[in-house]
Amino acid sequence: MPGPLDGIRILDLSAVISGPYGTMILADQGADVIKVEPPGRGDFTRSAGNKSGGMSASFLNNNRNKRSITLDLKSPAGLNIVKRLAAISDVVVQNFRPGVVERLGVGEEDLRKIKPDLIYVSISGFGEEGPFCDRPVYDPIVQALSGLASVQGGSDQARPRLVRTILPDKLTAVTSSQAITAALLARERTGKGQHVRLSMLDSIIAFLWSSDMGGQTYVDKKVSPQRAASFIDLIYETSDGHMSVAVMTDPQWEALCHASGHAEWLDDPRFNTTEQRDLNIDARLGLIQSVLETKSTDHWMALLEKAGVPCAPVLTRSELMQHPQVQASEIIQESDHPVAGRLRQTRNAARFSVTKTEHRRGAPQLGEHTTEILAEAGFSDAEIEALQSEGVIQNKAT
Repeated sequence: MPGPLDGIRILDLSAVISGPYGTMILADQGADVIKVEPPGRGDFTRSAGNKSGGMSASFLNNNRNKRSITLDLKSPAGLNIVKRLAAISDVVVQNFRPGVVERLGVGEEDLRKIKPDLIYVSISGFGEEGPFCDRPVYDPIVQALSGLASVQGGSDQARPRLVRTILPDKLTAVTSSQAITAALLARERTGKGQHVRLSMLDSIIAFLWSSDMGGQTYVDKKVSPQRAASFIDLIYETSDGHMSVAVMTDPQWEALCHASGHAEWLDDPRFNTTEQRDLNIDARLGLIQSVLETKSTDHWMALLEKAGVPCAPVLTRSELMQHPQVQASEIIQESDHPVAGRLRQTRNAARFSVTKTEHRRGAPQLGEHTTEILAEAGFSDAEIEALQSEGVIQNKAT
């Protein structure tokens, strides 16, 4: 049985990560995602980073299971094509700066005249209003403005630090994929389409509130500056590497004390309750570090796992692929790409027992599916040839 979104068509006008990663999640789950790219250069990520066969890893890892069509959106003929494709689509996704799609003539109001029950999705950096709405956006800018860099720094007084992955882009993409499926479900029940708007800034702030904004939660209580987190971030040095050990409950603390050979810590009043262990976190973690650095990671893993203490080795990006837990989950899989060669990528993280996700095709070459997509939209061979000669489309990869 095909994926859960089989039969859903998504017209993807987005580029880079915040849009394409979200639509790839839906493509993995069975949706037919038509990726619209400008002729000649395509999505920016095609030119970014390391490549094989002329295709970049960044593009390959965000555009699997999609079809590519090239269109000059600034031409009247290109605009006409987008409208005809929207008429046979369920969802349109775009992440242009606010106002751009309206100027191009492919805004929500323009396309809803053609497809009344369309799900139209707008992804932006900061939203449609406010002093930052028209500013260029990059991941570090959102990390700074959202408070994420301050959280990562450890306290309001410490030097802010970036999370070393593009979390705002990718979290916004995941948020968009969930929002799209929710809007499709609502349309199934009501018959009505709608406009879904989300921004990178909003996505990160909502994400942080779950666990990092306790001091800002109560309206009528004064918010004190965020006190400093521990000087050790639960990554400990061992004699031959690093590992993480995290204890939350009293039984876990007791198990750690016995396994490490320091039962006397149980009698220390600084550590005899969860609250006291949190208040005296630097002293507690310093003691743990002084012990763990005396033996190897494997030594401590064997002792702590047997005692029921939550722990794990710190793995590099290359090492994680060989870890038995990662191998058991089969999250990392290999496939053959007709241009880039043998690839190693992750499968879709969600596993469906009936409507299974599938790897139907690798990321497309630029304009690879232009002709077949236009034919599906009702364009004749003569019309397609004329569009090609006029430079409106590019119907094969270059």
